[in-house]
Amino acid sequence: MIEKNQIMRILETYDLDKLAIATVCSHSSLQIFDGARKEGFKTIGICVKKPPKFYDAFPKAKPDEFIVVDSYQDIPSIAEQLVMKNAIVVPHGSFVEYLGTDKFTDFPVPTFGNRKVLEWESDRNKEREWLEGAGIHMPKLVKPEDIDGPVMVKYHGAKGGRGFFIAKNYEEFLENVDKTLKYNIQEFIVGTRYYLHFFYSPLKTEGYTISTGVLEMLSMDRRVESNADEIFRLGSPRELEDAGIHPTYVVTGNVPLVARESLLPLIFELGERVVEESLELFDGMIGPFCLETVFTDKLEIKVFEISARIVAGTNLYPSGSPYSDLIEPGLSTGRRIAQEISLARKMKQLDKILS
Repeated sequence: MIEKNQIMRILETYDLDKLAIATVCSHSSLQIFDGARKEGFKTIGICVKKPPKFYDAFPKAKPDEFIVVDSYQDIPSIAEQLVMKNAIVVPHGSFVEYLGTDKFTDFPVPTFGNRKVLEWESDRNKEREWLEGAGIHMPKLVKPEDIDGPVMVKYHGAKGGRGFFIAKNYEEFLENVDKTLKYNIQEFIVGTRYYLHFFYSPLKTEGYTISTGVLEMLSMDRRVESNADEIFRLGSPRELEDAGIHPTYVVTGNVPLVARESLLPLIFELGERVVEESLELFDGMIGPFCLETVFTDKLEIKVFEISARIVAGTNLYPSGSPYSDLIEPGLSTGRRIAQEISLARKMKQLDKILS
């Protein structure tokens, strides 16, 4: 992993009055570019083969310029070009997954957030150590031979829903598991899935304060997962199984959600615990993160995963959500990232939010 002092030396070469925000043209780039432009930043879209034509349909979210590479693996070759353009990279799920964790953590361009979080987020075991260390209630782990009811088998890393499957017994586990990949097995929690979109600022001092900085709740969503949300219209699980039809969980979209207000204290407590533990473990995760949870009928919230960057569920709210509107009208997560960069520049504390 590139050392932070190396990144700070690179930043010393920048014209801070001409900062640009760059990201890969995928995932949540529309709101990142739109939010950056609203805060007065130039924008740079990194794309493969050629600029995507659909940006022409959304002029407010079209980047000011594109940098084209032959493949995602070639992104490191444009590092010097990005530095010459005073670029700050905003990572998202596709950016990290397509480039790869090792190449991303070595990428010699100032990046929004703390790269150290990837070590803890991409490894299911370290992720569990982090969350359980924060006092978070997670689904219990199950050994393969002990499977006696529905479990979720999850491979390490973010794969847009391709990285897990459900097994109801040991035989189903053996039929579906890829033993060449690292995996964890968790009990299956019955309830409603809520994806909680937070933002942690180490710079602000007013709001929902924690030991250092402020925690914000920007929005919530639920994911639409290929056939899993509609498949049971065709019959019962047993009938589907007999017909050779199996649910799949590839994410195809997102649905907006609002939680009952009485749950907000618990929601903020969960976010606070996770941030505080991150500060202890690796100097904190900066900016947006998402707790992926299940709300049970007993009004318990169980966290099964964390995404430590902007998630695609925030795309529902380019002009604000029922929560972010109560902070500032029309506030998207993309714009909130740009605001944090702008605030750090004004305070001369870019070192606190970049790595």
